Amino acid sequence: MTRVKEILPEGIDCQQVDIWFQDETRIGQQGSLTRVWHYRGQRPRLIKQQQFLSTYIFGAFCPATGDSVGLILPWVNKHTMLLHMQEISKAVPKDRHAVVDGALWHQPSLNQSNVTMLKLPPYSPELNPSEGVWQYLKQNELSNRCYEDYESIVDAACSAWNKLLEQPKRIRSLTTRVWAQL
Repeated sequence: MTRVKEILPEGIDCQQVDIWFQDETRIGQQGSLTRVWHYRGQRPRLIKQQQFLSTYIFGAFCPATGDSVGLILPWVNKHTMLLHMQEISKAVPKDRHAVVDGALWHQPSLNQSNVTMLKLPPYSPELNPSEGVWQYLKQNELSNRCYEDYESIVDAACSAWNKLLEQPKRIRSLTTRVWAQL
């Protein structure tokens, strides 16, 4: 709570703040295999992506409301992160302020008027519940597939994201942490 108070712009009360978690994940490159049900004593035949085509899903999640914001973008850099922060800013209600977790490479210059980044320690994915969202998406929507081209990867990522958005309770269950409440 004190770290959040330290980074908030002047005039913002903690009662107006929502904690959001955000991250990006790569989809498509070399794919992934997951466990599947099959007859005992036999190995299932599964397909796996062999190409090196990929795209990224940028996602942000508010455990308190179940709201989510996402972008499918071809690469990760400061400009694409700025686009993501702008999308988060659009999703935050006018009378609220969002505190978003940020990796070390995310610059303070990416902050928006209603979105402030709180740096997380390096090498600590356990502090970012978005990792659980990516694991869920990859295991349930994006595994055991082979994509024909870049557009099919983007289509699969969009489809998986839209299915997730239909499940705000799942988003809350995957991202809620007791220690991340104000």
